[in-house]
Amino acid sequence: MNDTFLKACRGEKTDYTPIWMMRQAGRYLPEYQKVRGNISFLDLCKNPELCVEVTLQPVGILGMDAAILFSDILIPIEAMGARLEFHEGQGPLLPDRIRTGAAVDRLVVPDPEATMPFVMETIRLLRRELKVPLIGFAGAPFTCATYIIEGGSSKTFWETKKLMYTQPEVFHRLMAKISRTTLLYLLAQARAGAQALQLFDSWAGILAPCDFERFALPYVQEIIAGLQQTGLPIIYFANNGATLLDLSVSSGADVIGLDWRINIGEAVRRVGRRAVQGNLDPFALLLPKDELRRRIQGILDGAQEAFGHIFNLGHGIHQFTPPEQARIAVEAVHELSCRRP
Repeated sequence: MNDTFLKACRGEKTDYTPIWMMRQAGRYLPEYQKVRGNISFLDLCKNPELCVEVTLQPVGILGMDAAILFSDILIPIEAMGARLEFHEGQGPLLPDRIRTGAAVDRLVVPDPEATMPFVMETIRLLRRELKVPLIGFAGAPFTCATYIIEGGSSKTFWETKKLMYTQPEVFHRLMAKISRTTLLYLLAQARAGAQALQLFDSWAGILAPCDFERFALPYVQEIIAGLQQTGLPIIYFANNGATLLDLSVSSGADVIGLDWRINIGEAVRRVGRRAVQGNLDPFALLLPKDELRRRIQGILDGAQEAFGHIFNLGHGIHQFTPPEQARIAVEAVHELSCRRP
């Protein structure tokens, strides 16, 4: 197996810098669109055979050094008892908004094996097929909480912050319940065969550092502490989190994911003896080949002193990205980072 990704997570010497891309299995690939054409997104997430197919696609087509489980961060939220819907062009919808103590009480902490067996079966099937490591994942509690409070995506997060500031006890009860669900879910993924685990905190960047430290970080720390028993590398990615970087380091994660809003060299100095993952602007994939290669070289140069470096985008690959541009990026990372004897 090509274990370059795992070595980089652990800070071990590698022959080149490994690369994978967030949302690498998805809408930008015609092969994915072909699979997706006959099935709803939520049904696809619950079909192990099709999840295996789309998880494998970017590895085979583009030569990624790791695969990430195809699923959605809201799958465990549905298992907690919240209705989950996906509508084309609207993103996720959760009609049963959780904004009161009584609503929090109605949520359950589900048994992941019993309520989400399709996820574990997908992992088991993938391990038989893959020649690169498999990353399992979950949404971080704060990000999942925003969806369940707002009822979907938001631009202002009014209801989330209102609950935080006016009913902090209710907010913390919700976070505790989501955290317990997330920990059990990730432990089940590890037992099924995931070889690294990533927590996605897509909306952490909406918080002031003091609020992140009070309302979000303790739950991330609790989950990561609970995952130490697995021995797997843990990646924590706080999107738009340059102002939260020092706090993110205290999460206990082995790898700190970086978006494109921070210079990677500065981040490496602040992170210390932890690996970093990132941090090309996803839209930079649209650059002409020579400019894209120069941008990639700059990131590789900036990360030279990193304890370990996994090349990635600073967020998910955009759905309208030409796949050939992603291929150019993968090949450039492999070529430009090659460490010749």
